[in-house]
Amino acid sequence: MTQVIQWLFFFYLYSFLGWCFESGYVFLKTGRPVNRGFLRGPFLPLYGSGAVMMLVVSGPFQDMAFPWKLVCIYIAGCLGATVLEYVTGVTMEALFKIRYWDYSNNKFNFQGHICLGTSLAWGVLTVFMTELIHRPIARAAAGIPGGVLTAVTLVLTAAVGADFGLSFKAALDLRNVLMKLEKAREEMARVQKRVDVVVALLNEDLSKRREELQSGFAQRKEELQAELAQLRQHYGAHLADRERLAGLRDFFQRDMIRSNPTMVSGRFGESLRELQEKLEQELAEKRQNRRNKKK
Repeated sequence: MTQVIQWLFFFYLYSFLGWCFESGYVFLKTGRPVNRGFLRGPFLPLYGSGAVMMLVVSGPFQDMAFPWKLVCIYIAGCLGATVLEYVTGVTMEALFKIRYWDYSNNKFNFQGHICLGTSLAWGVLTVFMTELIHRPIARAAAGIPGGVLTAVTLVLTAAVGADFGLSFKAALDLRNVLMKLEKAREEMARVQKRVDVVVALLNEDLSKRREELQSGFAQRKEELQAELAQLRQHYGAHLADRERLAGLRDFFQRDMIRSNPTMVSGRFGESLRELQEKLEQELAEKRQNRRNKKK
């Protein structure tokens, strides 16, 4: 039980440190504070899982002689982290239809989930992690009384578990919104094509339709105009649905999009970009309003 508590504690600690690193990097890059990651709290589980994985895969090589020890740890870190990143990416995209990271523009990538450069970097990080970073942290954790460590870990487990449950639901809801948006987009495109056909018939050169004009074209024109009015009403309804769907009111969904500006979706790419642009526009308007109030 003690070992389980320690591993959980390390998982939460490195999840928090990973969040600090990611959020700090984005802040330095953009100048704006961003709560990075899947969860709404200050934790990035991928970093926590990665750290635990690095410690596990490096364990069998700790007693080896230098420099083969470092070489084996490096290779194990490259392979272990790459497998973890790929499985996590594929699983999340299958569940939520969204990629929370995408290496498609990087050289030597595989399906956009992993790439050679990142895999090599994971190996370097594994060496630093096991040989420099974790040793003092492990000593410090060993000095914490068992009861205190257990209590802190259990509180973190409850908090992160609740956060994960809410974030998971928000991600599924966001997926459903994207699916409905894409369905509305496809229906609007179909209706628009039909509208174009009706308008073309209405505007067709009457000189080419004299026979039809003489045999009841007026009635046909009324039918087409009625159909056009119905299609326009249908189009307007779908447009209203899209506006409603695009207005994300759920805090977790909105914060998830803000926290992951590089997320992409292969199937629902246009709908996701529409949500991102709408949310960015709203944020820009809020910032402008705050500046105006200060003046």
